[in-house]
Amino acid sequence: MSCEHLVCAQCAHPVIEGRCPLCRANRERMHNHGFAGLSPALIALLLIVLLFVTLLIERLSGV
Repeated sequence: MSCEHLVCAQCAHPVIEGRCPLCRANRERMHNHGFAGLSPALIALLLIVLLFVTLLIERLSGV
């Protein structure tokens, strides 16, 4: 969901314009996705890479 078509309940202007504090806060909240600003796809990719590295280390150590 994007804020391009949302209208602010406080100032009745598009949220994307950020005319009032509520608009700016909601725009910021909607544009920050995932953990620490990372996208969910990037987090999933990092977890997959971590899994493969763990399996590689386990295989090389002979445990």
